[in-house]
Amino acid sequence: MAAGWLCRRLCQGSVFPVNYASRIMQKQCFLPSSNLIGVRLAGSHVDTQEPKTNPLVSVSDEPETLYKRLSLLVKSHDKAVLESYEYFAVLAAKELGISVEKVYNPPKTIERLTLLKSVHIYKKHRVQYEMRTHYLCLELKHLTSSTAAVYLEYVQRNLPEGVAMEVKKTKIEKIPEHIREPVWDTLPQVEETEVKS
Repeated sequence: MAAGWLCRRLCQGSVFPVNYASRIMQKQCFLPSSNLIGVRLAGSHVDTQEPKTNPLVSVSDEPETLYKRLSLLVKSHDKAVLESYEYFAVLAAKELGISVEKVYNPPKTIERLTLLKSVHIYKKHRVQYEMRTHYLCLELKHLTSSTAAVYLEYVQRNLPEGVAMEVKKTKIEKIPEHIREPVWDTLPQVEETEVKS
């Protein structure tokens, strides 16, 4: 009875501890020895202790890209939403250990639209509409590419409705080999000749 249940469970892909499976099998006299290894029959996989790795974390041999500055320009028509988002973005940067260089508000732009109040007559009667766009600029300094990607994904996913964002990255690169040495050091020496008059 227990052996049939064990075989059914093993065929379904269950894994049992070695000592439990060997006890049941020895009771039914299937195996005379107690050297039984836990086996999954469905996937034909030997149960071994392997280090568990997180599939969400990727490891690569490529060197990290370094950014000198990451500039976020956030636009909105509502100033209160923009101020609330500024608090959120700065707090998220501090939690990730990112140094915030500067937070400032560039001047707002006002776009006015003038329309006639009446379609056919009364040319002097007009209505004015205006759209105010408020700006917020955050400048973060000295980031790696992985930190920048995590921060940007988190901040962009929590972007409020009616808010737009522009991101500018300033990358740090090595000086190319052909301009590492000064040009004047590679020029051939010109001998000066004395002019006699």
